[in-house]
Order: sequence, then structure tokens, then C-alpha cells
Amino acid sequence: MSNQTNKTSGISVQAEHIFPIIKKWLYSEKEIFLRELVSNACDAVTKLRRLSSLGEYDGEGEKYAVTVSFSATAKTITITDNGIGMTAEEVDKYICSMALSGALDFIEKYEGSKNDQAGIIGHFGLGFYSAFMVADTVDVHTRSYTGAPAVDWTCTEAGQYEMGEGQKEEHGTEVILHLNQDNEEYLSEFKLREILERYCTFMPTEIYLVDEDKEEEEREGEGTPAPINDPHPLWQKNASDCTEAEYTAFYQKVFSDFREPLFSLHLNADYPLNFKGILYFPKIREGYESPEGIIKLYYNQVFVADNIKEVIPEYLLMLRGVLDCPELPLNVSRSYLQNNVYVAKVSAYIAKKVADKLVSLCNVERERFETLYPDLKTFISYACICDRKFYDRVSSALLFKNDAGQMISIDDYLKDKDDKTIYYATDEQQQSSYIRMFQEKGISVLLFDHILDTRLAESIERYREEDGIKFLRIDASTDAIKGEGVAEADTAKQIFEGFSSESLRLTVEAQPLADAQTPAILTISEDSRRMQDMMRMYAPDSPEMPLEATLVLNTNNDLILKLNDGTFGELAPRVAQQIFSLALLSSKKLNATEMQTLLQNSYALLGEL
Repeated sequence: MSNQTNKTSGISVQAEHIFPIIKKWLYSEKEIFLRELVSNACDAVTKLRRLSSLGEYDGEGEKYAVTVSFSATAKTITITDNGIGMTAEEVDKYICSMALSGALDFIEKYEGSKNDQAGIIGHFGLGFYSAFMVADTVDVHTRSYTGAPAVDWTCTEAGQYEMGEGQKEEHGTEVILHLNQDNEEYLSEFKLREILERYCTFMPTEIYLVDEDKEEEEREGEGTPAPINDPHPLWQKNASDCTEAEYTAFYQKVFSDFREPLFSLHLNADYPLNFKGILYFPKIREGYESPEGIIKLYYNQVFVADNIKEVIPEYLLMLRGVLDCPELPLNVSRSYLQNNVYVAKVSAYIAKKVADKLVSLCNVERERFETLYPDLKTFISYACICDRKFYDRVSSALLFKNDAGQMISIDDYLKDKDDKTIYYATDEQQQSSYIRMFQEKGISVLLFDHILDTRLAESIERYREEDGIKFLRIDASTDAIKGEGVAEADTAKQIFEGFSSESLRLTVEAQPLADAQTPAILTISEDSRRMQDMMRMYAPDSPEMPLEATLVLNTNNDLILKLNDGTFGELAPRVAQQIFSLALLSSKKLNATEMQTLLQNSYALLGEL
């Protein structure tokens, strides 16, 4: 190091003994040191590009790059850039005094009132001192683009530095870390590449990794080196300039998922939110993987953290994506995110954009949307249950399959319908006899085939209470399937009133049904069943209360008429028992006792033939 006008002093800090704190606690992940130093290098290049665009520097034809080189022999890691560089005064201001950011002064001088940070990271401050998490000595060789004399700066882990005029000829900065014995694991191409690919994949300047211990001929034999990163990530482009193939390739690269996502959503929020990103609806293999998504958070193309849940609504956590939020600090914490107004606004914006995208797909690409819907259903249903605003926005794209195999919305179902009752079935096979009776009356039935459907129905009832919408399972009432005829069968009722079921609190009624083929059906109170479902969810260990059920005897059926007029004689109880068992069977899965009764009675009746 040159001895001309050398200056020897101690680092100016605001708190005593700051260096031991830096070494241990500056970042929770020690490997962050490389992200910080490479970020600073990219920052220096971004500044010089900015000056060139303003006409204050002639950088025509200049190729900008950041190089991370290492030597296991010398036990050093070097980060080199050909950016703006520093004068002696700037080194004294931005490095010798902690917690200052060169970017702040730069923005104030060159951006004025626009407040356009133009991708400047600006952490020559505490971020630079992350180097001491792994090094016991750090050298800096820098030369300003202004042509001012080069500067050499050396500092030990004790905080003692020496600064003087250097010999560097080209503008830019070189930071050399002399690693201590505890951190020699970072002197590995595999380890450094892994860190760079994790944190620096999309930094805005090309980044190269070089093994200094390799002979130059050996490096040349490996061919033209390729940058580790992609300086122009897809989210920085306009959505109109991106193809579906590019979105898919980006998804597969970032999330290491060979499958194609269902679809993507390109975000570009202007003032005051100012963030960009791409979100994906992934295809989930039920039963094989967690449906939890991954949101990668970036700060001006610098990776900050994986799976940041606070920046999207909780009910959209199954999404995958990248968000670039320059308004957030680079060393953001979860407690900061949880209490930040900006984050809350970002979350609300994302929810709106997701809803708008779903509605647009439904309206413009209906056939494709219906094809995707089985995979989207969990996302949409859960979001609607959690957020009334989301439901209001997406209700026209909230679809249900009906008994005719059509995908329809609630408003489609209610169109041309006099009342606001929506009939549904939860088991198409089990409740097939009920579905047939509704079909014969020309009444459409929605098929609830997902665990969230009944909860969603309850939410819709609550949201649209003023509309009078009510969901009824098809075995909850016979009002819609009544027919013409006499509703009297006192003798038959007396026979059935002696029957019971462990799981039902049974009453018996006689009604004429439109379907003359069915002798009796079982209806179960909608409120009673919902109460039982709620108890199963919130008090699974408590004993189940019997459901309120009604056995409806169809007075338009020959069997009921014969039971009523005594045609069957002594066989009447057995015939009635068989009718009751079949009514149970068409309504629910039989327990062991009910199944045994059905079989024994069937065999007994066959024996009478």
C-alpha cells in the first residue's frame, strides 16, 4: 500500500464495541455477506450508468460487470466492479463512518424531486461491514470515475483502518476479504455459486464467478464464461412483451417445477405502491405435496427472502411467485412486514388483481377456464370464505357443477327461478334417488364434491342475506318435489312410527310426492345437519346428537297404499321395515346395526316367497 499522505485512525461508530455485534448478529444468515457486497458492486455500476444517461459520463461501448473471484490458496474472496468508484473523501464518508448510505446522497443530487431510485440499492454502510462476519481483514482498492486519485483502504476486525493513495488505474472498486479460519468453507466454487444463484440470480449487472487458483489456460479451455445471473428478469418487462412460453420457462426455473402452472399474473403497480412481480397458480397434486405456495421477495432485483407470507393475503398462500418491492428495506424483518401499511396495501392490491384475472379468464376464455377450474376450485373457494370483498369481485367466476354436468355460477342457477332456494347434493351416488326426483320436476341440483363447498355455501348465504338466498341439501325438504294427491295414510304412519335409528330423532309424515316409484324418503333438517357438522369441526371428541329427521311416506306409491289398507296383513311390519331401511340407505351410509337389519329383513322376505 502506498505511504503517501497515509491516514491512520479508528472507525467512527455510534455505539461502542459495534464490530463484535456485526460479526455475530448483523444478519441471521452469515452467507448474506456475499449478497451485500455484490449488491454494492451492482449499485456502483447502476450509478455510473445513470450518470452516463444524464450526459455526465461518457460510457459508450463500456461493458459493465461484477466479478466474484476466490483463491483457496490465498484464502481470499474478491468482489470487483467497474462502476462509479470512490474518491478519498467518499471512502472517508461512506466507509469510515458506519450506517451512511451513498445511495441517499446520490439520489438527492441526481434524481431531485422525482424520487426515482432507478434500481439503486445503496448499502455502502452496515451492509459493507457484513464482510467482517467471515473475514478478519478487508482491503478496498477504488478509483472514482472522475479521475481523482485511487484510494487504498485496509481494516481489521478490530475496527482499525489505514487509508492512503492507491495504484488502481481503472474506475471501479475491488473489495478483498481475507477469510478467517472459521469461514474457509466459502472458499469453494460450489458454495459460492450456490449463494450467488440464491441471492443474486436477477441482479441488474452481469455477475461472473472465477477460481483464481486455476491456470489461465485451464479457464480458457472451459470456454467463454457465462454470467451466473439474468440481469433482465421477466417481471421487469411489460406483460405485452412476454409470451406464455417465457412465463412457463421462468416458473420452471425459479421454482424447480417441471410442470406447467395453470396460469400467471403479471403485476406492475405504479405510485404509490411501486412494485412489480409475477404470480402463478400452480397445479397441485392432491395427497402428494403441501398446497402451500412460495413467494420470493426481491428488492430492486436483489433476493431478500423465501416464502414471505405477509405480502399476500393469507387465503392466497397457495400461490407461487416473485415480488420486487423497492419500497421495503433490504434487511426487512417479519415483524416489520406484519405492521407495515405499505405491505397491507400491496396485499390488498394483489387480492384485487387475482380476482380480476379470474373473472377475465371466465369471461374471455370460458372453455379454458372450465378446464382449469377443478385445480382452481380450492383457491377460489377458500378465498371467498375468508374475504367478502374477494367474493364480491369474483362471484361471477365462482362456479359449481350441476347434475347435468354444466359449470354455472349462483346467479346462473337463480336465473328465471321464482324463489332463491339453491338445491345441492353432497354425494351424487348416495343421493342419486333424490337427484332423480328433482330432475323429474325440472329442478337443477348443484353437486358439492369438495370439503369446502358447504362452508362456502354458508358464506354466500351470509354475504347475500338481503337477496334471501338459501342453500338446501336435496334431502332436507320435500317442498320442491311434492305431487298431487291425498296426504292421508294414518294406518301406514302407525306402523312406521315404531321404527327408530341410533343417529336420528325420527318423526313420520305422509305426503303425495311427484315420483310415484319411491315409497318413502328420509329428510334431514338442514339446520340440524349443519349444527352436527359444526360440532364435528370444533368439538370432535364430544358425543354426536341425533339428527332431526322426517320419514316421508309417499301416498302416491302403491306399497304405502297397500300398507295403509291392510293388503300385506302380517307381513306389513316386515315390508315397512324394508321400506324404512331402503329410505335410510338412499340417505346415508348405514351403520353396522342398520346394515344387519336390512340384510336379515331382506332374507326373511325372500323366504316368504
